[in-house]
Amino acid sequence: MGHYLSRIAVTAGLAAALSLPAGAATSEWKIDPQHSSAQFSVRHMGISTVRGAFSKVNGTILLDDKDITKSTVVVTIDVSTVDTREPNRDNDLRSDKFFDVAHFPTMTFKSTKVEQLAPGKLKVTGDLTIRGTTKEVVLDVEGPTAPVKDPWGNVRAAASASSKINRQDFGVKWNATLDNGGVVVGDDVNITIDAEMTKQAAKSTN
Repeated sequence: MGHYLSRIAVTAGLAAALSLPAGAATSEWKIDPQHSSAQFSVRHMGISTVRGAFSKVNGTILLDDKDITKSTVVVTIDVSTVDTREPNRDNDLRSDKFFDVAHFPTMTFKSTKVEQLAPGKLKVTGDLTIRGTTKEVVLDVEGPTAPVKDPWGNVRAAASASSKINRQDFGVKWNATLDNGGVVVGDDVNITIDAEMTKQAAKSTN
């Protein structure tokens, strides 16, 4: 029930764009929600792993083509799209016991720092907000891929990112105790973000 993983990441999209060549000093990229998702996993009763995903991820990346550390990303995840392949569990996750979608319909991530650790490897730090609580998280990013042009003329690139958060830090606290002293839902949530982005046309300065 790692329904808390929203970390979304999301920021993986930033990484994908970070080292892409471009003619202008700053280029804009949009995350393609049809080809992107934030996936998560969490321990269940201490004996198994439950996996799920948020299928609607949107975001905008402003890439500084001369200095990637000055690039920024803002991402929004639609929490209602949580999917663990079990409708009753998904409804439970949307309830006020977990994400409380009625009051907090989205999760957001805003980058604050981008570092390049090695070719194809980035470290992206940012503020993640879940259920109205904001905490700093760090994503390890693999990529980006070399840009390609699709059959309709769009320039695309992709990247993947991973991180781990503690759901308790974001106020997602519900749990129940087992007869062996364990708990139903683990606190640590592993997340993986797969993001595909499209480059936007340069805006006229006139």
